[in-house]
Order: sequence, then C-alpha cells, then structure tokens
Amino acid sequence: MDRRIFIKALGAAGVTCETALAAPKNLPSADRMGVLVDTTVCIGCRKCEWACKLEHGLPTPPIESFEDRSVFQNKRRPDNHSLTVVNQYARQDGNAHPTTVKVQCMHCDYPACVSACIVGAFVKTDLGPVLWDTDKCIGCRYCMVACPFQIPSFEFSNALNPAVVKCDFCVHRLTRGQPPACVEVCPVEALTFGRRSELITAGREKIRRDPDRYDTLIYGEVEGGGTSFLYLAGRDFGDLDLPKLEANPMPGTSESIQHGIFAYFVPPVMLYALLGALMWITKRKHEPS
Repeated sequence: MDRRIFIKALGAAGVTCETALAAPKNLPSADRMGVLVDTTVCIGCRKCEWACKLEHGLPTPPIESFEDRSVFQNKRRPDNHSLTVVNQYARQDGNAHPTTVKVQCMHCDYPACVSACIVGAFVKTDLGPVLWDTDKCIGCRYCMVACPFQIPSFEFSNALNPAVVKCDFCVHRLTRGQPPACVEVCPVEALTFGRRSELITAGREKIRRDPDRYDTLIYGEVEGGGTSFLYLAGRDFGDLDLPKLEANPMPGTSESIQHGIFAYFVPPVMLYALLGALMWITKRKHEPS
C-alpha cells in the first residue's frame, strides 16, 4: 500500500469515529402507533401470553394451561421463550382484587437500546416498533445493559447462532393494518391499539371520568422520553415494578456510556495504528531499492 493512501485511510477512520459520535438524533414519527394498557381492567387471564407465543412460532402450550395462576407467585421477565408475560401485585389496602400487569418491550420513542448499539442493529421505525437486525448484531449485549426496563433477552442456550430476542410489536401485523396479537385476543379490552397521540387523549379522558379509579399519571407519556406502550393504574406505578424515570430520553445516559467507551478505546487504537504506520514507513526506508 502506498504510504500516502495508508495515512489518508487512517485519517478517514478518525473522521468516521467523529461523525458517529456527532450523529443527529432521530425524531419519532407523529403518526407512530401505540398500545394503552389499562391495568384496572386486566383480569390476568394471560391470553396475551398465549397469543404472542402462537403468533411468533414459539412453543405454545394449550390455551387452558394459561389459566394456571400459580405462575404469579414469582415475578417474571420476558425472555426468548416468552416475549410478553403477566405479573400479579397484591393490593396494599387489603382489597381482594390484585393488580395484574402485562410486561413487554415498551418500544421507547428514544430507545436506549438503539443508542447503545454500536453497529446499528436496533432501529426505531416510523410505525412505532423498535426492531432488531440479527445480521448486524455482534453479540455485545450493550442493549441489555442500557434498557431501563430490562427487556432484551439473549439466547445463551444457543451456542452456534444466539440472538437478541424481544417483543417486535407484531410489526408484520401492523404493516397489514392489524393490531398486535395480544391486543386482538384480550377478552376484556384491557389493551387498546391506536395512534399514540390518540391513546394519550383517551387515557386522560378515562382519568377525568373516573378519578377515583385511576392514578393521575399515564405511565410512558413522558417517562424516559416517552414509550409506545402506555399504562393506566389505580395505584402508584412504582408498586408495579415500572421504574421511575425522568422525562429526559434515556439515550442521554447510554450515549454518555458509549462515548466514554469510544473516548478510552478509540484513541489507543488510533495510536497503535499511527505507530504501525510509522514502523511501516521506517521499514520501507531501510529496504534495498
């Protein structure tokens, strides 16, 4: 390689790193879709779990088996076998009716997983879903660390071709104008699908009409910069394992971590590359012509 070409390539690599760090923020589409989850209506039937498994080709037990409420004895998180789960929370005031809460990827408006991924394997689509590209993924699992909701799961049992797994918002259904499978199957309409802006309006109207039933907050409206899955509840959301987040987008945190990695990782790489270039030039000088 000509040394001028080598040095130009070295400089281009530095410019690429600078450009990556200074990339503009993507703004979510005003027409993005969402789901409003009314936990005061949910009866914990877990049909959403069954429909999700069936829709995504995961091993699906008979629907009758989802009537087993013993699973509520332990808190569960979505994993590579279950993209959504339902947890139960006892009433603190002694009420006989507990609160059941559906858990899945929140499809954040400013996803921390998208910001943390150093190879661009995650993307927030205009339709609303946050999707993952297995062909780009290098298995670093930064997304798992960055997610404030602890959602992305890694197939540790798959040694040859492990994947990052999470709810995909049934994007294949959305593109056909259909609601997610979990929404369609819900027998009590605890899940409402629609444009996110309209769901917020509907949620506020529910709170206005029945203030004794609901907390005044719509969780996900502003938390972490906003999410596509929004929640209504009759109690404090902290009691339901939904993290207390500021209104600032989560990528502000993940980017600072990622930029710190680049700050301490890229300069040594550039230094070694520069030293290598100097050694190569020196060697060329001492070679017989």
